[in-house]
Amino acid sequence: MFYVYVIKSERNGNTYVGYSNDLKRRFMEHNRGLSHSTKTGVPWTLVYYESYRSKADARYREDNLKKHAKAYGQLRGRIKNSLKP
Repeated sequence: MFYVYVIKSERNGNTYVGYSNDLKRRFMEHNRGLSHSTKTGVPWTLVYYESYRSKADARYREDNLKKHAKAYGQLRGRIKNSLKP
């Protein structure tokens, strides 16, 4: 399985979208500061994820959320209560 996920920084409230084939491992890497993109936001909370059988589908969804503000805005609207402090 492949996962597209949204994490939220408990430090500054920023969100990050990523994908992985091992969600638990990747989440631990984010919280240990091992990811260049997220090390300044530690600690992180997992607020949302989607699972896919196809790596290509997961990559497409991640790219869609990162490159298209409308898609990301729609997702944020659906998970607005999960994003609240």
